[in-house]
Amino acid sequence: MKEKVNERVNWPITILLIIGLITVAFPLYMTIVIAFKQPSEMTNSISGILSLPKSWSLANFAEAMRVTDFWRSLFNSFMITVITVVISILIHSMIGYAVGRNKAKNKFYNFSYLYIVSGMFVPFAILMMPLVKQTAQMGIDNLVGVILCYVVFYMPMNVLLYSGYLVNIPVALEEAARVDGASTFRTYWSIIFPIMKPMHATVAVLTALGTWNDVMTPLVIMSGSGMNTLPLAQLTFQTQFGTNYNLAFASYLLALLPILIFYIICQKQILNGVVNGAVK
Repeated sequence: MKEKVNERVNWPITILLIIGLITVAFPLYMTIVIAFKQPSEMTNSISGILSLPKSWSLANFAEAMRVTDFWRSLFNSFMITVITVVISILIHSMIGYAVGRNKAKNKFYNFSYLYIVSGMFVPFAILMMPLVKQTAQMGIDNLVGVILCYVVFYMPMNVLLYSGYLVNIPVALEEAARVDGASTFRTYWSIIFPIMKPMHATVAVLTALGTWNDVMTPLVIMSGSGMNTLPLAQLTFQTQFGTNYNLAFASYLLALLPILIFYIICQKQILNGVVNGAVK
């Protein structure tokens, strides 16, 4: 007979996990509850705040969609995010491939890699005013300017991920392709690019999350243009005299759903890409 193995519970880790779950679940619970409540149900007491709505109604969501011009804001956010992700995957993967394969044997590529990655340490506050002026002078203080800014902002992180992931791809594959007469670009596009699929998913989700949720870049670049993204539209509910929490939280949930669905679809690829792309 097999002996029964006594599994000991690691209580400190278990308690930390429970606390972490509460810190994530509680704000989400509050958001959902307040989004479905009517303004008359909002009280200052803890029991009134935590209690469930007396009647579950979608009225707040309908009003939030009307106030924020939801479909137009959604379209702007969707266009900015999709175009940014596509351009980032195409350009950043090529840059990551070029510097990742050559930085160890070429000082120029090593310097280029360090120069690009150093952009991760530049705060946005330092870039904000020059970007506003330059985009206005160039006539791209619109969706195009925002997309270009995002492509540049996420280049350091994405190049770091792609160059780290290349460690897991044998150089022999490229050497075999060259023997068969393939050019460098053909080797990259036909062999390396498909192999980096897990990292493409990781870069896509990380870039999409940052782009979708960002407020400052559209705010400073597109200020006065009359165009809103979904995060920017949330400022509609904050006035000098207060905040309409019911409509605001309903709008937050509406803005959260598309990117949440996208994350759920790609979560397995994200984990694989992060683990395999770790710098060794």
